[in-house]
Amino acid sequence: MAVAAQASLRFYQNSAFFPRHPRLFRDSQLRPPSGVSSARIRASSAVALEPELTTEARDTTNVDLFACPICYEPLIRKGPSGFNLPAIYRSAFKCRKCNKSYSSKNIYLDLTVTSGTKEYNEFKPAGTELFRSPLVSFVYERGWRQNFNRSGFPGPDEEFNMAQEYFKPAEGGVLVDVSCGSGLFSRKFAKSGAYSRVIALDFSENMLRQCYDFIKNDDAILSSNLALVRADVSRLPFPSGSVDAVHAGAALHCWPSPSNAIAEINRILRSGGVFVGSTFLRISSSTPILLRPFRQ
Repeated sequence: MAVAAQASLRFYQNSAFFPRHPRLFRDSQLRPPSGVSSARIRASSAVALEPELTTEARDTTNVDLFACPICYEPLIRKGPSGFNLPAIYRSAFKCRKCNKSYSSKNIYLDLTVTSGTKEYNEFKPAGTELFRSPLVSFVYERGWRQNFNRSGFPGPDEEFNMAQEYFKPAEGGVLVDVSCGSGLFSRKFAKSGAYSRVIALDFSENMLRQCYDFIKNDDAILSSNLALVRADVSRLPFPSGSVDAVHAGAALHCWPSPSNAIAEINRILRSGGVFVGSTFLRISSSTPILLRPFRQ
């Protein structure tokens, strides 16, 4: 067994860090390490979009729920109204404070600090760069993710059901699926109809492209409030206290700094919001007894 249900940690707003959390690690091999751990943080609604729906021809200008990843000032959005992929693709976003503009790149909205920079290459740790590979993005749901059950994960359907139980207080609000990968859970959250908006967020351009390849073949998801956003988990592009729920499935071990990421998640959550995350945890004879229950 794994993921959110049994191994849950609860933190409330202004308590962003795992107390004495087990040391997270990266594994660059295709086969994941043994064990899985999960955590839940209570703290707080941001924004989301949706794919191919009809959009109004009349352009509007308003303050958007997305924020500048540099200064966290809410972005000004100009373009068709609505939260769907076509509307966002046709919209322009700008920070009044930084005077920096952001735009969609074909299928996703790029809200990284380096968005729009033509001559700039940024390399993350191996655990992060691995998932930017087109090959890994392609095979993730075609065999890679299925191997996780060897490490204690109960499978995507059960993991989704367990997360949904924790997210009941956030129903009707905005959910951000951080490190969404190819959108395995983002699609499930969007299809559930339990949230007003769902944002599939990842740093990997190729994962977001693969996510869209799955979405475009499902009319039910195309008509849902789902957006694709490229962002860094350490600089989440949302105002403080604006998101109702954050999910990170089997992702914490890939983050360059899990503590910084958790602090960011805590920042964007509303009071009473919920964070559900899972990761691998290797148990050995040297593992403190208090941490061993998090094997489940």
